[in-house]
Amino acid sequence: MRVLVTGGAGFIGSNLVEELVRRGDEVTVLDDFSTGVAENLKEVRDRVKTVQAPCAELLKLKFRPELIFHLGIPSSSPMYRENPLLVGGAISDFMRVMELAKQNQAKVVYASSSSMYRGCPRPNREDMQTPPFDYYTEARLAMERLARVYHQLHRVSSAGMRFFSVYGPHERAKGKYANVITQMILSDEFTIYGEGSQTRDFTHVSDVVRALILAANKEGALIFNVGTGRETSFNEVARLIQKIKPLKIKYAPNPIKNYVERTQADLSLVKRELSWVPSVKLEDGIKRTAEYYGVI
Repeated sequence: MRVLVTGGAGFIGSNLVEELVRRGDEVTVLDDFSTGVAENLKEVRDRVKTVQAPCAELLKLKFRPELIFHLGIPSSSPMYRENPLLVGGAISDFMRVMELAKQNQAKVVYASSSSMYRGCPRPNREDMQTPPFDYYTEARLAMERLARVYHQLHRVSSAGMRFFSVYGPHERAKGKYANVITQMILSDEFTIYGEGSQTRDFTHVSDVVRALILAANKEGALIFNVGTGRETSFNEVARLIQKIKPLKIKYAPNPIKNYVERTQADLSLVKRELSWVPSVKLEDGIKRTAEYYGVI
């Protein structure tokens, strides 16, 4: 199958590309290398076509994909606080992806976010509604709505994947935007903002890749949570990492007004529709991630 992966040199994208190559797909990577790096594709570089360009150039490049994974989207709320104009860019790029899908009768699987569940009861379900509070999440919600429009008007099938705190290999290049697990593993000293009681549903990237591939088989305009159903505090993550390497933890007041305090995925829909369940336990995932980065 001809597959296009935007952001394919990034964290989740490069893990996905490796799996697509293993299963025999003809893969093209589009990446502007703003947070992705060529090193992430070193294992498959001779078996993929890589185009260095932003998604803004997508329709000029004459791709003819049968399937598009759209992961080339600024992926951290602080990025949007620093530059709110990213909202318009993210939505415009998504429109280009959907236009390309319409032209080629291709399916689309794209990155959404669990951050939109701020203040919602846990576990967080896909049908929950939240008031506007964040630039980043508003961009993702707009994409989900536009995906439904493209299905209604043009029969473009898509799946928006609401990722819950993904961690694992190939994330070093994200620096301060990397998952807290990765940052702690790569640090000797780490500052937790607040008391450390805030929680996340930490999900290993290999489980995310499986969900992405399964979602590509579905018809419609769908939304799925991709998590573990388990919430873990930052303090507990620090304790787990301290069991395998030295790590000093400091605490500081949290300066973020619209901070998401807790997340936990309801997996009922993704289990039912995709027959997907997470397979990597947090303790094992942390160990595997530390081994990948050469920490242990």
